[in-house]
Amino acid sequence: MRVDFYQLAGTPLDEVVATLARKVLEGGERLLVVMADEGALARLDRMLWEQGEADFLAHGIAGGGEDARQPILLSTTPDPANGARNLLMADGEWREAALTFERAFHLFDEASLGEARQAWKLLSGREGVERNYWAREDGRWVRKV
Repeated sequence: MRVDFYQLAGTPLDEVVATLARKVLEGGERLLVVMADEGALARLDRMLWEQGEADFLAHGIAGGGEDARQPILLSTTPDPANGARNLLMADGEWREAALTFERAFHLFDEASLGEARQAWKLLSGREGVERNYWAREDGRWVRKV
């Protein structure tokens, strides 16, 4: 199982979510995006719809009746009702349920830096867990060693 930590450092959340979601979909996979705050989830939903026709990402909010059909499902809980094997935690909050997925993306900003460090340490040395840390440099995501 792989966990990728992404430090936002001023990069807009919807931009990062859209970029990662697009890569997951290009790989023929599904994605579950989790945020604990329903208001923040609704804002992310609106931002993804407003991406424009060329950048459109088909998605839905959990509980909408068609969860199983959604390539990208937005939810307040890490329940993969769409069959996703990829979890994106968009609110900086680590969830142990992430370890039940094949791949997890943990997005964090300055406000959630401490929690991200704690999650990084928690996963250190765990058998079967590969950790990666990504930072933005010159407009690109670069994996740090």
